[in-house]
Amino acid sequence: MNTASSNSSDAIKVLIVDDEPSIRDLLSRTLSFQDFKTRAVGNSTDALAEIITFQPDIILLDVMLPDVSGFGLTQKIRSQGITTPVLFLTAKDEAEYKVQGLTVGGDDYVTKPFSLAEIVARIHAILRRTKAAKSEDSVLEVGEVKINNDAHEVYANGVLVDLSPTEYNLLHFLMSNPNQVLKKEQILNHVWDYDFGGNTAIVESYVSYLRRKLHEHTTEEVIHTKRGVGYMYRSSAKA
Repeated sequence: MNTASSNSSDAIKVLIVDDEPSIRDLLSRTLSFQDFKTRAVGNSTDALAEIITFQPDIILLDVMLPDVSGFGLTQKIRSQGITTPVLFLTAKDEAEYKVQGLTVGGDDYVTKPFSLAEIVARIHAILRRTKAAKSEDSVLEVGEVKINNDAHEVYANGVLVDLSPTEYNLLHFLMSNPNQVLKKEQILNHVWDYDFGGNTAIVESYVSYLRRKLHEHTTEEVIHTKRGVGYMYRSSAKA
């Protein structure tokens, strides 16, 4: 296990999970110079232990690991209610692969070889989104769905709905703009901070999963598709 730390007690804590020692060392040194507090491990088993003890603010997670894959680890921690943001690191650049990674509960995706400046920028972007969501009004309620920002919980007709962090951010964006069509490009830029090279498949996938989870409990559909344009959270109630 490699460990590097910042002198600041309130430094952002980053857990690096990659089976290549050279990448672990490079990221650890670079992030430490940027005043992050880091820990680095080479497999999912050690990563799970560090997530519990280190309690990182964000996880840089390689997809191809020697034991459980990064996707599998993310599914596991999400099923345990751990909402720590995950930035995937992988050599595969196919759009479908990106969609899969984000669908299992990841928050962002970087392909190897990556720029160290890009990694730092992505970390700040993810944490900025997380901080912004927490600073919103404590409760957002539109129609049959309610978001409790303090507890980071979503209720549909009083039933607690289990959402990934990105699903939560997507729903929050839609509910903050009720009865207004939001273009897919707008959603990409707001929820993910960039447009995946113009690929909107990730939005379509996430809306599909979110719609299925919500509509299981609502009396009518609340997320509507405007074909060829985007999506709208529809409700007769005022936000």
